[in-house]
Amino acid sequence: MLAVSYAMVLAGSFSLTGCKQEAGTKAPSPVAVEVAAVVPKPIRLSDEFNGRVASINSVEVRARVTGYVDKVAYREGDSVKQGDLLFIIDPRPYRDALEGAKATLERERAAEAFSGIQSKRAEALNASKAISLEEFQNRDSDLSQSTARVNEAEAAVATAELNLSFTEVRSPIDGRTSRAQLMRGNLAQADQSILTTVVAQNPLYVYFDCDEQSYLRLQERAHRGKGVSSENPVHVALANESGFPHAGTIDFLDNELNPSTGTIRARVKLPNPDHLLTPGLYARVQLESAGTVQALLIDDKAILTDQNQQYVYVVGSGNLAQRKNVDTGGMVDGLRLIRSGLSPGDRVIVSGLQQIYFPGSPVTPKDVAMESLIASNTPTLAQEASK
Repeated sequence: MLAVSYAMVLAGSFSLTGCKQEAGTKAPSPVAVEVAAVVPKPIRLSDEFNGRVASINSVEVRARVTGYVDKVAYREGDSVKQGDLLFIIDPRPYRDALEGAKATLERERAAEAFSGIQSKRAEALNASKAISLEEFQNRDSDLSQSTARVNEAEAAVATAELNLSFTEVRSPIDGRTSRAQLMRGNLAQADQSILTTVVAQNPLYVYFDCDEQSYLRLQERAHRGKGVSSENPVHVALANESGFPHAGTIDFLDNELNPSTGTIRARVKLPNPDHLLTPGLYARVQLESAGTVQALLIDDKAILTDQNQQYVYVVGSGNLAQRKNVDTGGMVDGLRLIRSGLSPGDRVIVSGLQQIYFPGSPVTPKDVAMESLIASNTPTLAQEASK
């Protein structure tokens, strides 16, 4: 009995001690935070795809005559216009060949002129029966053969002139040059040796694979008479760009769906007047829908992650931080699209989140406009370099 009584007294003393400690614990101080109201906004929903920038035209510049490279007449990597001089192949053998062809032409023309005189003389003699019919016909045949030889010599001169012009290798298109494959002193073989490549830069193509559902939406709008180019703008962004700053149009859809991937190849035609885009770059393609929906947008920095679940803190009753799980979408005008989890009028905590350790923490909210936070969402060059 004494032991039981002692235990009860001891337990009571511990209970009193615990109550005194709990009563003495201070409530956490309110955390100063910035809050912004969810932005309801009508937007066009969009599909995003990964693609690659490609050139409309890429030409392998080959030698069209055989000879030794005499000069590289361009600076590697420069932009060139159609007809700009790129290489000079030693022209001396072809210039001599042209002179020889011209001399042959002059000789054949002289022979043709003499054959013409002989033919006219034979015609006059034949009228007076002074020569035989056979000799008259021979003279007429000589004239025809001389004329044929003149035509052949003229063709040889034209070929020689063409070959001489081919010693000056010029750009076949507007574009940007690659490095020179053959330098001065190297032998270039006609129709075999690649001297360089020229890639067209404006406009460019962006190829991407469109999924089946997006393709069906495109076809449905097309049958309703809404063209993809006008009613459904296409925007493109590079790997280091936020948003989708480049606008283009879809100018090609393949004629069949790939059954193994469930996608169809599509192509965007993209103006590139400043030559900022280069073939081969990775690109993100955004294809907007024709209609608009009412969407909820928040600052991207307000979104936290707990394993695979994204969530935000909102200011609840009594200025307490309340956790809400959210399902997010893409970026719209610098803000993050919220598919579910929030309601219009929710005040989302956008600054001071590092001081909120658990739901229910007291906060001292300061209201800011959600749109004013857009500029801070764009990373600086220094921030990009530090990643």
